[in-house]
Amino acid sequence: MKISTTTYPYCNAHGTAEAIRLIANAGFDCYDYSVFDISENNPLYCDGWRDYIADLRRKADALGIACNQAHAPFPTSKLPTPSNEAYNDTITDKVIRSMEAAAMLGAKAIVVHPKQHLDHWDHIEDHFRINMEFYRSLAPYAKQFGIKIALENMWRTRDGKIVESTCSSAEEFNRYFDTLADDCFTCCLDLGHCGLTGFKAEDMIRAMGKRIGTLHVHDNDDFHDSHTLPFNGKMNWEAITQALGEIGYEGDFTYETTAYQKKIPDYLMPDALSYMEKMARRLCEQIDAAR
Repeated sequence: MKISTTTYPYCNAHGTAEAIRLIANAGFDCYDYSVFDISENNPLYCDGWRDYIADLRRKADALGIACNQAHAPFPTSKLPTPSNEAYNDTITDKVIRSMEAAAMLGAKAIVVHPKQHLDHWDHIEDHFRINMEFYRSLAPYAKQFGIKIALENMWRTRDGKIVESTCSSAEEFNRYFDTLADDCFTCCLDLGHCGLTGFKAEDMIRAMGKRIGTLHVHDNDDFHDSHTLPFNGKMNWEAITQALGEIGYEGDFTYETTAYQKKIPDYLMPDALSYMEKMARRLCEQIDAAR
């Protein structure tokens, strides 16, 4: 099993090329290309962006590290108000560009958040209809670029607390994926998001099985989206690795420990990434032992 981590947050301050270099030097097999910045500061959304992406690919290839997956800009929609009109009019085009860029880098999949701008409990079927239309509109681009679109299990806040949202449950996640029924789609199970919405990650894994093609690996306390390292929250990593082994998970191990990494000063980042790499290898050994 290959291990990977996100270029964010280090890329925001030092550029994606430098983030890739640090990840490679720490011993990771792959990197997750994070497209969180949709401003004009991101070269991806400027003139000459294909040259920029081609240069990133050359630098990564020279370091011997691959791009295994990417993360498209989010949210993919906001409430349709006048103040959000410009955002909603442009975000899908930005997602499509991120898909092409990720494919150019060699990514096998790109995570594209489902739309969740409505109160989910009152609009479950509305969200389903909106998202079927949204993902089906992206399918031709995925096929053109040769990349899979990964749906993700989400959460949202209500009265200051995290609650269920689109694809939070295995039942709904499976419904979305099975209804799309197209090889250009897969599922990214965000392990940390499971507990936030009242589901154990190990139960979600078993309920979804082979639908899971990618992971977001991080930990939390079941109340805050902490995005910290495994063993720094309440998640049961023995049970999680056991479940991944049992279903014969065939994807990569990809960290999304972005909040943890934000706290690390630059001069300690190489050591932090090295520690993360060692932990990932050990957890992958546990997964393989459970197969």
